[in-house]
Amino acid sequence: MEIKNNDGKAKVLAFYLPQFFPNDFNNKWYGKGYTEWTNVGKAKPLFKGHYEPRVPADLGYYDLRVPEVANQQAELAKEAGVFGFAYWHYWWAGKKLLNEPGERMLATGQPDYPFCFAWANESWYKKLWNKDKKDDKLIMEQTYPGEEDNIGHFEYCLPFFKDKRYITFDGRPVFLIYRPLAYTEVSKFMEQWNALIKQSGVAESFYFVGMIFKNGDEDRHLAMGFDCVTPQHSLRLSTNYSGLLDHIFTSIRYRLGSKGAILRRVDYPQYAKTIWKEGVDSRDDVAPQLIPCWDNTPRAGRRGEVYDNATPDTFYAASSELMKGIAKKENKLVFLKSWNEWAEGNYMEPDLRYGHGFIEALRKSIDENMSTK
Repeated sequence: MEIKNNDGKAKVLAFYLPQFFPNDFNNKWYGKGYTEWTNVGKAKPLFKGHYEPRVPADLGYYDLRVPEVANQQAELAKEAGVFGFAYWHYWWAGKKLLNEPGERMLATGQPDYPFCFAWANESWYKKLWNKDKKDDKLIMEQTYPGEEDNIGHFEYCLPFFKDKRYITFDGRPVFLIYRPLAYTEVSKFMEQWNALIKQSGVAESFYFVGMIFKNGDEDRHLAMGFDCVTPQHSLRLSTNYSGLLDHIFTSIRYRLGSKGAILRRVDYPQYAKTIWKEGVDSRDDVAPQLIPCWDNTPRAGRRGEVYDNATPDTFYAASSELMKGIAKKENKLVFLKSWNEWAEGNYMEPDLRYGHGFIEALRKSIDENMSTK
C-alpha cells in the first residue's frame, strides 16, 4: 500500500500492540491467562481525580484470537483517519512472540487494512515493582547474532513485505527500528536487508525509520543509514522539570524503587505548545510523533508517569497543531503512539469515559488542516 501518493493528506501510522491474548510465555512468567488486560483491570487511582481504572467500551476486554476484533479495530482506525497500523514486531535471534495476530492477518487477508512492522528490539524484563523486589528479572534477552540471523529474520518477514497491504514509501517497504542505538551493527543490518529485498524482487530497498530518544539526535541516526527518524513522544512534552533538574529527579525516582517512589505528573495541554518544532519536524526526513494520552501506573504504580488533562479536547489542540505543520511538508508521515496500549493509558480505542472522543478529535484535526481532494 503506497504511502506517498501526493494526495495532500496526512499519513498517520498508529503503533499496534498484539498483546491481548493468552499465550504460553505470559502464562509462564505472569500466571495462566495473563494479558495486558490483567494490569488494566486491577489499576487503582493514586490521587484525587486520577482516571483509573480505564474501561474499554465498544470492543470490551477483547481477545485478539477472535478475528472479528481485528476487523472492528480497523474500522475504528479508518473512522479516526489513521492510514494504517505499525504492528509491534518481536524477533529474538529466531524466537518470536505475539506473532499470531499478524500471521492470521497475513493468512486470511483480513482485515483489509494497511500495515507495516515496527521492530521492538529490546530485552524484556518481568518488571516486578513489588515492595519486596529490588530488581527486575530478565525474561527475554534481545541479542544480535549476525548475518545468518538477519537472513532468518528477513525470510520470516518476506511474505509480509510481499503482501499488497504492506505499507511502502516510494515503493520501499516501511520498517521501523525502535532502539537503533541498542544495536551496534544496525547499519550493517540495514545494508544486508536492503540487498536481500532487492534480490527478492520486491523492492530496490527499504524505507528505514529509526526512533530517537534524545533531542538533536536526528542527523546521528540518519548518518547510520536511516531514511527517516521519529522522536519518542516524551521529547516534545513540556514538563515542570528541565535540564539537569529533570535528570536528577528521574535518577532519584528510579533509585528509590517502589518504596517511596515519586509519581510523576505532567500537564498534557503543554504538549500542544511543543509538539511541532520548526526546523526539525518540518524536515522531510523527520516524521513527527503524536500521542493521545499516557498513564503507565497500571504497570508501574507510583514509579509511573501520568499526563494530566489528556482529553479529546486537549488532544484535538495538539493534533491540530501538528497537522498544520504537516500540511506544509511533502513527506506527510506521522506516527501515532498508540492505538491500543491500554496498560500505559496510551490508546485511541473507545472507553467508557470518552467514547469515540479521541477518534473524532483526530479525524477533525485531519479534515480541518489537510487537503480534501
